[in-house]
Amino acid sequence: MTFDPDGTMSIDGKPMFVVSFTMAPEPGAKTPAGKDAYDELREAGGNYMRVPPPTKGVETTNGKLPPVHWDEDGIATIRKYLDAAAEHHMYCWISLRGIEVLKAYDKSREAKLRKVIEAFKDHPAIGGYKGSDEPAWGKVPVENVLRAYRVMREVDPNHPVLVLHAPKFAASVIAPYMVGCDVTGEDIFPIGYPLGKHSDLPNKELSVVADETDKIMKAAGGKPVWMTLQIAWSGVSRPGQNTLRYPTFPEERYMTYAAIIHGARGLNYFGGSITVDMTPEDAKLGWNWTFWRRVLKPVVQEIGETSPLHAALVAPNSKLPIKIEGKSDVDFCVREVGKEIFILAAKREGETAQVTFKGLPVADGSSELLFEEPRKVNVKQGSFSDWFAPHEVHVYRFTRS
Repeated sequence: MTFDPDGTMSIDGKPMFVVSFTMAPEPGAKTPAGKDAYDELREAGGNYMRVPPPTKGVETTNGKLPPVHWDEDGIATIRKYLDAAAEHHMYCWISLRGIEVLKAYDKSREAKLRKVIEAFKDHPAIGGYKGSDEPAWGKVPVENVLRAYRVMREVDPNHPVLVLHAPKFAASVIAPYMVGCDVTGEDIFPIGYPLGKHSDLPNKELSVVADETDKIMKAAGGKPVWMTLQIAWSGVSRPGQNTLRYPTFPEERYMTYAAIIHGARGLNYFGGSITVDMTPEDAKLGWNWTFWRRVLKPVVQEIGETSPLHAALVAPNSKLPIKIEGKSDVDFCVREVGKEIFILAAKREGETAQVTFKGLPVADGSSELLFEEPRKVNVKQGSFSDWFAPHEVHVYRFTRS
């Protein structure tokens, strides 16, 4: 696994935009229609999943985590996930909770970490390891994160270590932890009552996803960024304390493209396995298939490997001097693939507005909007105009003249 200067990962030379799920359904799980769960996720465009650490017990409603058991039975449990993922051409990043940070004198934990990494490093479905979880939030010393990272890379130099952060700190606070990871990112879950209480930024609207992506991109110092976006989270998942609220399809789609436009080269959708948020039917199956069907699947289909957009998602940012006029709250990025030019654009909050893009090296005529067929825009002298409602996303594809 390697990364280009823009942060896109390649596996054996094949570029990949990461579409991941946390936590994954258990191996052998089924959809409500009886289809294999991993078949369903893979066919839609998913290629990664986060595997939970082996525990005995379940998370309580107050957020208390059960103890982790990295014994032979625990390793065998993780291997079942990896084996099932390999059968479906997917990859796993393993949560190393309990052994993910090392103090200088803790030789016993270091030996356990080495044993676990050694057990999985040659598996065909290993896609990396989740190191310290939100270390700034947990006040974990940087040297403890770095010490574990060095051990992981020594035992397995071929797969990345991920250290993700809470959206609660300035970039300057997060940046020192970058020495202890290969991939970084933030979890940002703005949907709840009220909006935006998950983040420390003054922006409490949905566009905080864009702002938090900017923040972690600054802190990353050039390291790849994978953002974790919301299915559900603790702020909506505690009966008696919170009111359950899911993103709608337009909201999930906006968050997805906002993160991509602002630099994310992978996305991880969190909360599909939180049982208390599921319908009774989904709870029996162990995953939130209702949310998947209503909201997440059509989003994933737009960014998966079989999508007409995928080649643009793994392409570097274009240096074409394309500009926008008419409204400052429409964010966009430009990607080039051969003779094709893609513009991904998403509007923040505010009034519906018309904007104009200028500077396209394309001939006059009409060009398509992906995922909005048969709608088109008309280009004249390298310029076109289009409307944006709040949180609306447009994906344009042009052919260079």
